[in-house]
Amino acid sequence: MSAAVTIKINFRGGIISPGDLHQILSVTENTGIEQVRFGLRQQLLINGTQKQITLLGDQLRNTEFFYEIDTDHFPNIISSYPAEDIFITHTWLSEGVYKDIFDEMDHIPQLKVNICDSNQSFTPLLTGNINWVASAKAAHFWHLFVRFPKTNIIYEWEELLYTNDIPRFSKEIEAQILNNKNLFYDQPNASGEVLFSRIKKEQFITKKAEHPAILPQFNLPYYEGLHRHNNKYWLGVYHRDELFSIAFLKDLCQICLETKIGQLCSTPWKTIIVKGIEEKDKHLWTALLNVHTLNMRHAANELNFQVEDNNQEATVLKQYLVKELNDRDTRTFGLCIGIKTRNKSEVFSSILVKRKPVFPIGGKALFYLYDILCAHEYNPNKRTGFVFSRNRPKFLLGRALRESVLDFYKSRSNSILFRAATLAKETVVAQKDEPVYQCKNCLTVYDPHLGEPENGIRAATAFEALPATYTCPLCEADKSAFKEIKKSALGLMPASSE
Repeated sequence: MSAAVTIKINFRGGIISPGDLHQILSVTENTGIEQVRFGLRQQLLINGTQKQITLLGDQLRNTEFFYEIDTDHFPNIISSYPAEDIFITHTWLSEGVYKDIFDEMDHIPQLKVNICDSNQSFTPLLTGNINWVASAKAAHFWHLFVRFPKTNIIYEWEELLYTNDIPRFSKEIEAQILNNKNLFYDQPNASGEVLFSRIKKEQFITKKAEHPAILPQFNLPYYEGLHRHNNKYWLGVYHRDELFSIAFLKDLCQICLETKIGQLCSTPWKTIIVKGIEEKDKHLWTALLNVHTLNMRHAANELNFQVEDNNQEATVLKQYLVKELNDRDTRTFGLCIGIKTRNKSEVFSSILVKRKPVFPIGGKALFYLYDILCAHEYNPNKRTGFVFSRNRPKFLLGRALRESVLDFYKSRSNSILFRAATLAKETVVAQKDEPVYQCKNCLTVYDPHLGEPENGIRAATAFEALPATYTCPLCEADKSAFKEIKKSALGLMPASSE
């Protein structure tokens, strides 16, 4: 049997025209290929035999679509646009701003570029080499994080850049890195200060950042199924094996064209999202799912895994670990679990399962051992913080993974308890025995005096003033699960009043 060959087609920012996708799928189908997949960088990946991919390449050569065969010299530009308007609200970063940036890109980047809203964690912020993060305070200005290629070095620039200059500035940064590889490419001592000293800043609109960017805590929304949002619907489609049948996708494109939906989105979770579905057209989408017998509503502890592209072994390991977590009824909300089997591959994760070959011979290994690495504060937007366990055989891996998940929840609980204890120490001695509100499910305390700044709730916010949608930050119980209780009953009052 011929070895599989991959053709990759980039869609900037994960935005796909249904007409373009339908055209690509039609010529792909003519080669005998029946399934395609989407990649971590929101691109289309098509696997086939050498003959099939050569034939497909000949067909695509006569179109305007840019493609690569078995190479990734030009990584896709990824963005948080798929989450815009359904998972991201109250932001200045609109659809038009994303598209203006993409339209002004007059080069095909050779480095990874990420363009993301700061008010989300659906799209990884810092997995690129050139990472633009929208300022939460200054409209149309962006923080810039540079991760030097083939290193773990991340440098945050002290300036903010104006939206319209992102394309030119990205091109300049890339040119400096690629033209000075001895300084910036695969160099463990690469310096951000040296890089930016070479940029003529006066050619761009910049301003001093008042403070470093605040990276959001990871909170993955449920991105699968048909959901109502703002009088319309959106559809998210996930496949356990990451493969989408061409027949299904062509029907999906056809419905988009018939109902005047001008775009669909691929996500960093190897899924697709269709936004802006009208109520009157909902039945067409339900029928599409029925005709193709698509399963919906997978468990959250399956959806929050990330594995490398085109890696069947990693996908099988994911399915094994999902079963281990399901068998033990393990909660994984708030986590992203990654699986890494290749050197220097980039996997977004709070907890990373890393496979290591033992006695490798000719690219194969007699068997494998596994390490579990955890991101700093379990935030996947930060770099690896510590090694949780080393050299576990596969039959012990499920238990080790579950132990790391439990450690995550323990660390969260300790953080909340520490905040409550800090309140007791810092409260004015003569304070009144004021009420707080405690979750009856997990005993988390909401104190109006402190609020929850990490969740956007200011100090001195009364419990009654919290929105009806407020949920417990630990167990996600509804607001109704909280009961009023005096501070003294929880030991939060000072020992004496003088």
